[in-house]
Amino acid sequence: MRLHDSFSWPRLVWLLAAALFVGAAGAAEQKPTKPKVPGVVVERSRVFDPERDGDPVINNLQRRTFRFFWDTTNKQNGLAPDRFPSPSFASTAAVGFALTAYVVGSERGFVSRSQARLRTLRTLRFLESMPQGPDETGMGGYKGFFYHFVHMHNGQRFGTSELSTVDTALLLGGVLLSQSYFDRDTSSEREIRELAEKIYSRVDWQWAQNRPPTLSHGWRPESGFLRFDWRGYNEGMLMYILALGSPTHAIEPEAWTEWMSTYKDSYGKFNGQEFLSFGPQFGHQYSHVWIDFRGIMDAWNREKGYDYFENSRRASYAQREYARTNPMRWRGYDSEIWGLTACDGPADTVQIYNNEERGFFTYAARSTASIHILDDGTIAPTASVASIAFAPEIAIPAIRAFRARFGEHLYQKYGFLDSVNPSFTFADVPLRHGRIVEGIGWIADDYLGIDQGPIVAMIENYRSGLIWSIMRTNPHIRRGLQRAGFTGGWLDVPAPSQPSS
Repeated sequence: MRLHDSFSWPRLVWLLAAALFVGAAGAAEQKPTKPKVPGVVVERSRVFDPERDGDPVINNLQRRTFRFFWDTTNKQNGLAPDRFPSPSFASTAAVGFALTAYVVGSERGFVSRSQARLRTLRTLRFLESMPQGPDETGMGGYKGFFYHFVHMHNGQRFGTSELSTVDTALLLGGVLLSQSYFDRDTSSEREIRELAEKIYSRVDWQWAQNRPPTLSHGWRPESGFLRFDWRGYNEGMLMYILALGSPTHAIEPEAWTEWMSTYKDSYGKFNGQEFLSFGPQFGHQYSHVWIDFRGIMDAWNREKGYDYFENSRRASYAQREYARTNPMRWRGYDSEIWGLTACDGPADTVQIYNNEERGFFTYAARSTASIHILDDGTIAPTASVASIAFAPEIAIPAIRAFRARFGEHLYQKYGFLDSVNPSFTFADVPLRHGRIVEGIGWIADDYLGIDQGPIVAMIENYRSGLIWSIMRTNPHIRRGLQRAGFTGGWLDVPAPSQPSS
């Protein structure tokens, strides 16, 4: 029987209203209950909390950038792509940033702790099992170090990629963070700690001192050690601290003295700031992802009277001042749109811009606020965004400005695409990456893992100091800093005891 055969519509409406009234009255007589969170709630998941999450623009950027690692890494082995969505090999440094992102995601409720734990465990199991040896092919590393680039599916060396000491260090940053974060007395978290210790302990830092006391940039099975060694100031700080803190193959403290010996070549006044310079902004960011340099000082810091955190703050201001003054008159530079670092670019070409011949590049370490300047008008959001922990008062306006000016052309599913060049509008030039958007200029079409990683991590260090506080408890980090001569601040406070592996 159809509805309108038994009831008139007015009578139906009256009955429904009466039922709602009775239900409401009955509910009023019952004891009030706490409102239920809609949807399925899993471990550590939660709804948006304004007090905890703060600025929704920053929260949205961090969440989207976290999803880059969660969605694009190989879920079976944990390897992270060098770039996406272009087809790509894996980057060992990006894996370190991915492991770091999982910790942030767990604490922020982007995923549950159990989800982060499982992904971390799979990653560490694979890293520990990757074949190591001196052969040219079929290996993922040698002497505990990992190749810079490896195949996404099996972790074996990609092409003629070098065995990279610094990329191994960036990977280990995430490995040791996992070791200290997953501290519960459960079989899976104990295994994470054990695997992290194995992966770190087998790295033979002494072997990498081809020209002691410095560490070599890397090694290839075809030709041996690379020509250059790591001397400061650059992203290699973390690497030396890890090498000094090794429980098995530690290098001697004189290595840090040698590292500092070239500081005099890059110290000076740049764009209104006096500081130890390094052109691309990533050099002022990478080591700070995992190490809290606030208030701790080595011999150089004590001489100058300020720490490396302050140095990076000054570098951030110098970068912004360079963009504000814009000596090369590039389109789009100002006090809100700033940041030069290693990133994608439009093409390797020379074009006429403002009646001058100007060089443009594809991927390059763009740099300023230093002795050496490489500037082709390409700006990378990661340079300013990942400086948020040092100078939020200038980084946060940059985040808002990038979104406002470039919109969905630059800000997409996984946050900011790698870079933008408003000055490159040459539609007839073949592009290596990216596209020309009318009225805007060139915009990258890929995300880069090593540029995404510092965004997630440094936003969290700004918001809660999470990574810094965890790593302050790691005995290897503390030992490495102390052997490098760091004293003061949190380093002089005894660390809480660590759970056994």
